[in-house]
Amino acid sequence: MRLAIEKARQGIAKGQSPFGCAIARGDEILAVEHNVVWATTDITAHAEVTALRAACAKTKQVVLPGTIAASTCEPCPMCMAALLWARVETVYFGATIADAQAAGFNEIPLPAAEIVRRAGGRLKLVGGVLGEECTSLFAQWQNAPSRRPY
Repeated sequence: MRLAIEKARQGIAKGQSPFGCAIARGDEILAVEHNVVWATTDITAHAEVTALRAACAKTKQVVLPGTIAASTCEPCPMCMAALLWARVETVYFGATIADAQAAGFNEIPLPAAEIVRRAGGRLKLVGGVLGEECTSLFAQWQNAPSRRPY
């Protein structure tokens, strides 16, 4: 999670949104990415999606069994579906969708746990990991001169 938090801070410094994600398998870090929605003008370029793209490219696989993901925020429905389709085993997150909404993001208030439940519950979801530190990323972003919500 600390890698994801640091990557989110780097993203904020580059004018991006305050989200980061790291994906690992065992001791190997497969990807550490931040949200690049504004840099790419791609609304799907959330931190989890960019990390999945990088991890899949590195492994040359479209599924990532045996992996964990650490996301600074509870995955949105799009990201949670992508993590499920990639067969990530466990997703750890810090801040919540409600925290992102409170910071000004246009979120769909559908909990990641509900998506996992409807998908058959094969992915383990663990919230609140370094929650205060992850939530503080929103305050850092709100004070950034290049802050742009979507």
